[in-house]
Amino acid sequence: MFCYQCQETAACKGCTVKGVCGKSADTAALQDLLIYTVKGIAELVVKGGLDVSRLGKLNYEAINSLFITITNANFDDQAIEVQIRKLLSMRDDIRKEVTAAALHDAAVFTVTTRESMLEKAATVGVLATENEDIRSLRELITYGAKGMSAYAEHAYNLGSEDNAIYSFLYEALAATLDDALPLDALVGLTLKTGEYGVKAMALLDGANTSKYGNPEITAVNIGVRKNPAILISGHDLTDMEQLLEQTKGTGVDVYTHSEMLPANYYPAFKKYDNFVGNYGNAWWKQTEEFVSFHGPILFTTNCIVPPKSEEVKGRIYTTGASGYPGCRHITADTNGKKDFSEIIALAKTLPSPEEIETGSIIGGFAHNQVMALADKVVDAVKSGAIKKFFVMAGCDGRMKSRDYYTEFAKQLPKDTVILTAGCAKYRYNKLPLGDIGGIPRVLDAGQCNDSYSLAVIALKLKEVFGLDDVNDLPIVYNIAWYEQKAVIVLLALLSLGVKNIHLGPTLPAFLSPNVAKVLVETFGIAGISSVEDDIALFTA
Repeated sequence: MFCYQCQETAACKGCTVKGVCGKSADTAALQDLLIYTVKGIAELVVKGGLDVSRLGKLNYEAINSLFITITNANFDDQAIEVQIRKLLSMRDDIRKEVTAAALHDAAVFTVTTRESMLEKAATVGVLATENEDIRSLRELITYGAKGMSAYAEHAYNLGSEDNAIYSFLYEALAATLDDALPLDALVGLTLKTGEYGVKAMALLDGANTSKYGNPEITAVNIGVRKNPAILISGHDLTDMEQLLEQTKGTGVDVYTHSEMLPANYYPAFKKYDNFVGNYGNAWWKQTEEFVSFHGPILFTTNCIVPPKSEEVKGRIYTTGASGYPGCRHITADTNGKKDFSEIIALAKTLPSPEEIETGSIIGGFAHNQVMALADKVVDAVKSGAIKKFFVMAGCDGRMKSRDYYTEFAKQLPKDTVILTAGCAKYRYNKLPLGDIGGIPRVLDAGQCNDSYSLAVIALKLKEVFGLDDVNDLPIVYNIAWYEQKAVIVLLALLSLGVKNIHLGPTLPAFLSPNVAKVLVETFGIAGISSVEDDIALFTA
């Protein structure tokens, strides 16, 4: 195997025996083949000039397949094999409509057994592209497509689609198969990936807010009650809604974990008396927090950490793109409805959660809420009460080096405000950082996809202050990354013209020296150093 798609990849070079995430070599190989299959479908759509609006379920299966391969989403080899077979069948059906004489192997290969899948996968993985710079750009585009697909799937689950996004995904993935495509064309396609990333995040933002209301300032309880309970993790709000609706009146409480924390900010979910608040911290702490929670856990998406005990594993359920061998997977019916009765029944037989902390944390500062406070924010900037904003969005992870972000938040001057989204916030969202004239010094917009809100806020402030360039705002970007949804957020920011983004705790291993040089010279991308040196640089 060879995988370097996440920030924690071995030695910041690549996992070659087993993934740091926990996936086996076989799982990695099957995921490589699944991606290759989707790319073959993309080639057929592009070369055949097929109308994506007529492809129906294939569009969903394509984005779902990419989502399955995101870090920590799905470890279930059997489920991935089933998905490969499903896509090969769908690929072969649409190939009948394509008259192009020359088709890439990805559009025509055949496999019949698990063994033949693994054999084929060994020839189509990341390293199949020999040129380091071409490989780097192809992977950057592919990882951006994965992140975009995750957001497109969430929107799809809410009944929102954009055929232009599907068309671009097919265009981009097909391009990664084209050996005649020069470097500069791939660079241009990388930026175009960011443009469509913005469209995907805007689509999801509209889908979420039109159904559940605009996030609002909320004090989220982090303590517990004495009732049996279910813990829900991941990002999919439709799963959240269905779980709350099915647990209503059952005596079973619901808590969010990690990436699902921002569900607490939506008005539509506040009507449920059994929705208690958030339990625990970022995704990587689940191995200890799931033990003390006692009740069943529902994963709606990534991020799964392989459980250490059979007892905890027996309480884990998956749905959507997520999966883990030995854990029950819940599928939707033809109307998108899911039956969570088995989880609810199990919860009633288990002890209530142990309390691991008390109090509350404040969130709900998505773009609509911040714009409602715009006058207050602008006055604070004009008066000098707020000197700078620090965008510290992105992901959290297990590495000790990520303590940097906690110390960075602690040492920031008192006249600065942190704008955040994604699970990176768990490094500092429980620190007593105070407020500036009633404005909290940590403004949490929500999930990683809600980084869109941070872009909207920045563009609105540019307008309010009458600036020509978003980079003239008193905003510093110091972003932590982990997986592919962070990649599409980065590309989205670059497409909007944001420059001088600092990325850590390490730069991606998939950036070749030459590609990294282009990003540095064109956009001012940089890494991080020490907390003290970086704060001195950013506040100069």
